[in-house]
Amino acid sequence: MKRILLTGMSGTGKSTVIKQLAARGYKAVDMDEPGWSEYAPDGEWVWCEDRVQALLSSLKGDEILFLSGCAINQVKFYSQFDEIVLLSAPAAVIVERLQTRTNNPYGKHPDELAATLENLETVEPLLRKSADHEIDTRVSLDEVVTAILRLLDG
Repeated sequence: MKRILLTGMSGTGKSTVIKQLAARGYKAVDMDEPGWSEYAPDGEWVWCEDRVQALLSSLKGDEILFLSGCAINQVKFYSQFDEIVLLSAPAAVIVERLQTRTNNPYGKHPDELAATLENLETVEPLLRKSADHEIDTRVSLDEVVTAILRLLDG
């Protein structure tokens, strides 16, 4: 079995990439989908730990799982992933994507955009330290997915 986490800031393409992997027939879960994550009482975005653990524990044999998301408690699961991939993009690209995306309203409000840009400066460096790989998502979607799928060979 192989478990790969795709993480990164809002607007880096996590949801788009995970949908593309699912369309190619892989077991691929977007942690921003309902039931996988929620806001904790302190306002932090967190993964629903019991559900995530059940999913990670359910893999058998040669199964492959791609998970995408970014939450404060994801670090609790790092040891269960074979690869952690940071998807990244410059601030200007992230701002443009957040302002024009139609699949998720997050980032359109000025406070959310400001939080994303702050996280780019404070959280992304921490994600980078934990990542096994980093992929700049300014390249085409196909190039990003191809780079991720190459990890299955290694």
